[in-house]
Amino acid sequence: MTYDHSNIFARILREEIPSRTVYEDDYALAFHDIAPQAPIHVLVIPKGPYVSIADFSATASADDITGFWRAVAKVAEAEGLTKDGFRLISNSGANSGQEVPHFHVHLFGGAALGPLLSQKL
Repeated sequence: MTYDHSNIFARILREEIPSRTVYEDDYALAFHDIAPQAPIHVLVIPKGPYVSIADFSATASADDITGFWRAVAKVAEAEGLTKDGFRLISNSGANSGQEVPHFHVHLFGGAALGPLLSQKL
C-alpha cells in the first residue's frame, strides 16, 4: 500500500483540518479522537508518511522510532493514565479495520476497559 498524502491525518499534520491537540514534538502529534471509545481516547501519529507499523518500523529512522514511542509514553503520563493503566491499539491493514492509511496508535484509558477482543470470534 502506498502512502496517500490526502488522508485525514496528513491533512491534520498540515493543519488543513483542526484537531484538539494534547501533545506535539518533532516526532509525533497527539490529539483527541472525534468519536471517543473510552473516557480518554487519544490518537498519536508520527509526523512522517508511514502507512502502518510495518512501514514505520522498516523505513523510519531510529530517532523517529524512539521519538514516536517516547511521545506515546509522555501522552499517557500527561493524561494521567500511567497509575491505573491504559491500552494501546494500532490497527494494520484491512483485516484489522485500519480506517486511515497513516500509522497511528489509539491510547485508551480513564476506566476499566474490559477484554481486548470480543468472545464472538
